[in-house]
Amino acid sequence: MSKPQLLSDLEKDYEELKRQISRLGVMAQGTIISRSILRPDPEDRRKKKSYGPYYQWTWKKLGRTVTVNLTASQAKEFRKAIATHRILERLLKEMRRVSLQILERSGPGVAKRTKRSAIHTLK
Repeated sequence: MSKPQLLSDLEKDYEELKRQISRLGVMAQGTIISRSILRPDPEDRRKKKSYGPYYQWTWKKLGRTVTVNLTASQAKEFRKAIATHRILERLLKEMRRVSLQILERSGPGVAKRTKRSAIHTLK
């Protein structure tokens, strides 16, 4: 979004951000990891056999890392939910920025003090 100067434009931008958030679907925090395991082939010990992929969802809960194993179809849905969460975070960051601009323009503020260097040059 551009940087509008009018309070009414900022309020319209804020309302649009609210509408975008209201259209978001389910969301989840975290990361999906796909893992495969290489082990010696039981039929030929000189070769390696790959098992997997196995999918894991990790996230933080109360400061601790939690890991849950998922099926391939669950991993697909969780990836979508994680992407949605990242969109929400981006929209919230933009809402905070617009909110600050609205608050700064919504009423008279405290007069700014002049810098000391400016005071010394006046003498």
